[in-house]
This record gives sequence, structure tokens and C-alpha cells, in this order.
Amino acid sequence: MGVVTYTDELTSPVPAPRLFKALILEADSLLPKIVPQAIKSIETVEGNGGPGTIKQLNFAEGSQFKYVKHRVDEVDKEKMIYKYTLIEGDALMDKIEYISYEISFEASPDGGCKSKNVSKYHPKPGVEIKEEEIKDGKEKAAAVFKAVEAYLLANPDA
Repeated sequence: MGVVTYTDELTSPVPAPRLFKALILEADSLLPKIVPQAIKSIETVEGNGGPGTIKQLNFAEGSQFKYVKHRVDEVDKEKMIYKYTLIEGDALMDKIEYISYEISFEASPDGGCKSKNVSKYHPKPGVEIKEEEIKDGKEKAAAVFKAVEAYLLANPDA
């Protein structure tokens, strides 16, 4: 089976630059504070945050997964685009070689924004990926997005 691609779009009343900054540029420090029940910590294993940087996300106690590592492929602050590849960790379930992600943010006419996330799952040879196997991960990612949104709305100076 070939690459499986999923596209999700989420809207938010939070302006695009502010949401991009919180979810992407300051995620390492903000996400463990905002969603400690999901994310224990995010550490830079190597690099300076730009392309080629390797980060390890450690999930909270009780999560079905322990950690994942991802490589930053692109950070475009002007266009608010972030590309990264999940390269290691138990979330790959011994079925997936890697998952590439492209997240983009664009302003909407109401002052908020639209976020688009394209995920490409690259299965190991002979493995078929079923949508229900990745549905849980997509729902958790959307929950983190909404938690960050709620934090930003409740803390206008953050």
C-alpha cells in the first residue's frame, strides 16, 4: 500500500500570527503547561530549532505512547508554515516508516484564522494503514489545538 494522506482544517477566533507563535514557535515551553495531561515535555535533542533540528516529545504518564521524535523540515515565519517529520517513537506502531506533516495558518476575514494540516503516512512495506488506527491521534491533535486556543483567548497578553 502507498502513502496515505489526510487533510484537516480547523478554524479559530485567534489571529493567525498569535496561534502560529503559540502552537509552533513556543510549543516546547507552552504545550507542557497548557496540556500537562497529554504532554510531559518537549526537548531539543539536536539543532537550534530550524531545519534539521530533532525534537523529542514525551507524553504524560498514562498515555498509550511514551515518546516521539520529529525532525523540523521547514519553519516559514512569514508564510506561517511549519513542516516536520515524525521519525521515531512508539506512535509509529511498528507499521509506519515515518509521517510527514505540513501545518499552515492563514488569516480569516473575521480576524481569526484557518489552520490546515496535511499528514502523509508512509507505511512499512506490506502494511496497510486503516483510518481508525490514526483517528485517535488526529482527535488528540485537534484537542491540543483547541486547548491552546482556549488558553490564548483566556490570556490575551500571553
